[in-house]
Amino acid sequence: MTGQEVRSALQALAEQAGVSLAALSRMLGRNDAYLQQFVQRGSPRTLAEADRRQLAEFFGVPEGRLGAAHAAGPVLLPRLAVAASAGPGATVDDEVMIGVEALDRRLARRLGLSDGTASVIRVRGDSMAPGLMEGDHLVVDETDRRPGKRGGLYIIRIGEALMVKRVRAEAGGLVATSDNPAAPPVPEGPMTVVGRVVWQMRLPA
Repeated sequence: MTGQEVRSALQALAEQAGVSLAALSRMLGRNDAYLQQFVQRGSPRTLAEADRRQLAEFFGVPEGRLGAAHAAGPVLLPRLAVAASAGPGATVDDEVMIGVEALDRRLARRLGLSDGTASVIRVRGDSMAPGLMEGDHLVVDETDRRPGKRGGLYIIRIGEALMVKRVRAEAGGLVATSDNPAAPPVPEGPMTVVGRVVWQMRLPA
């Protein structure tokens, strides 16, 4: 779309919704004249990505109506022949790609993922129940390997065991725990963080 087409589309959407450009500007956290200047003077020349996304969500239209480039195809994530034990730990299977999972690019962007930064692995066991169950597939951000004090779900290695656990940083180092109080203790030993769990996929029962 040309800049003029985007400006005309924004003005038409605002009129159809019965909302002023000034009110929309305030919704974006901008000064009242922000969108009026964009529509009437072409300044700025293009909408900021975050502004465009918020406006598209407000109007319930695709971002392309407001100038976004056509989205590329989905982000392809390798599905590995690895099961992360939710129990006390299972021997790591060979990390061989056995398929590909397609993740919507908008969802991937929301999760902070891009091509080549994540993979999909399967859950084994029930020590993270009820949140994670046997057979769930997890999207793992392999660039996030530094748990903070608040903690989160991470794939970790202890020795030859690959596990999904809740991991947090404490003064003495990383601490891994299970969500299921009936689960066996997490094995002791040096811990390697593989990545953070950012999405969960589960087949319907």
